[in-house]
Amino acid sequence: MIHSGIMKIHRGKVPFPIIIITIGVLVFFAVLYAERLSFLSSKSIFKLKPCPRKNTKPKPSEKKVDEEIVNETWIDDRFEFDSEECNIANGKWVFNQSIKPLYTDITCPYIDRQFSCVKNGRTDFDYQHWEWQPEDCTLPSFNAVLALKKLQGKRLLFVGDSLQRNQWESFVCLVEWIIPEKQKSMKRGIVHSVFKAKEYNATVEFYWAPYLVESNTDINIIGDTKKRIIKVDAIKERAKNWTGVDILVFNTYVWWMSGATIKSLWGSFGNGYNGYEEFDTPVAYKLALKTWANWVDSTINPNKTKVFFTTMSPTHTRSQDWGNMKDEKCFNETKPVKKKKHWGTGSDKRIMSVVAKVVKKMKVPVTFINITQISEYRIDGHSNVYTETGGKLLTEEERTNPQNADCIHWCLPGVPDTWNQILLAML
Repeated sequence: MIHSGIMKIHRGKVPFPIIIITIGVLVFFAVLYAERLSFLSSKSIFKLKPCPRKNTKPKPSEKKVDEEIVNETWIDDRFEFDSEECNIANGKWVFNQSIKPLYTDITCPYIDRQFSCVKNGRTDFDYQHWEWQPEDCTLPSFNAVLALKKLQGKRLLFVGDSLQRNQWESFVCLVEWIIPEKQKSMKRGIVHSVFKAKEYNATVEFYWAPYLVESNTDINIIGDTKKRIIKVDAIKERAKNWTGVDILVFNTYVWWMSGATIKSLWGSFGNGYNGYEEFDTPVAYKLALKTWANWVDSTINPNKTKVFFTTMSPTHTRSQDWGNMKDEKCFNETKPVKKKKHWGTGSDKRIMSVVAKVVKKMKVPVTFINITQISEYRIDGHSNVYTETGGKLLTEEERTNPQNADCIHWCLPGVPDTWNQILLAML
């Protein structure tokens, strides 16, 4: 006889072990489901790298999958470009033969002969195939369509010396090739030049002001640097042409490097050379830059105009800086300097310090286009002996003399294209 108590179901609390097991199973399935969603999502915040396989040969089907993985951008663990987060100067030049410039000095009709290296006889082209790769972020390639869309209905004005003209011509050539012939125009002037993209109602302009402030040599150039006088407190006559602009890009450096001292003047040039004082170059530079800063702060509305300052473009006139003891300047150099953080005598850190201190005290925000360190490596990118002097191309005989090499200006296409790549990323 079976006792009825044996089949009796006890009602009340579920045993604790059963509760634990049930919760564990639910958590397991929840995590599994969440991981599946995370894997499928294209917006995952993580960037994963596939683990390398050692001593294994992939099957044909696996090889195809692996190739697709290698080509995916999410393998790169650098973050997208952010000018406030990325240290653009921290990186390296990487040679990439597959890179092709967006233009040549033959296809772009706006390049000065001073920068037209291939047209002038340069036969090595490796200098056109180096790309700058920051260590911390990915620098976007220059996109001509994007650039013109960002400039639609706007004026972009480069103000400065011949190196600023170098950058301006680079920018024009980077965008002009996608514009139909009837939809673009160029008006050249001694001081002010304007490229217009009619369809976009946009202009890319250059204004010649090598010191930013006024001088007795910026219009009618005085060859003897000892006779040049800088009017360090005067800027309005030039600057009245810089208003009503949406994007301003300034630079001034190389013209200040003519000697240890600079003749500086306050007031009118009416009294000739009387009244000037000689200052150490960094002191004179600081006085002039303060005049520029005061004009920007008193004139520019930051809600309407973005202001950029291109840092100094290095000169490579002393080959000993990178270990060439023959004193040949940048003559016949065909590869960048490999030494990390290379810094030569052609970039004056005193000037860089002045710029940083003056800009820091300004009310109007000024964004630096930091080109100095990245350009320091590029001893191969200058106009070299494939240029002109006195309005004439160097002869074959003159090209054999290293001292005739122009190690200040840059070939186009070339290094200034990277400067504009950075500028576009910052716009």
